[in-house]
Amino acid sequence: MFYVYALKSTKHNRIYIGLTKDLVKRIKEHNLGQTKSTSFYKPWALFYSEKLDTRTEARVQEKKLKSGSGREFLRKIIMPL
Repeated sequence: MFYVYALKSTKHNRIYIGLTKDLVKRIKEHNLGQTKSTSFYKPWALFYSEKLDTRTEARVQEKKLKSGSGREFLRKIIMPL
């Protein structure tokens, strides 16, 4: 199983989208500053995750969420109309 997830920085206006096999471990890594691309914007809060069967499916979904329409979808979750 793989997870596609989205994090929101609690101090900055940032969203991070990623994929992992171990969601709990990966969020801890982000919040401990062990991920270079997200360490400056910590702490992070999980606001979206999706479980997929294969890495290929997860990668396709991750790419969709990183697109303009995918980011708009995620922003609506954070700030509904």
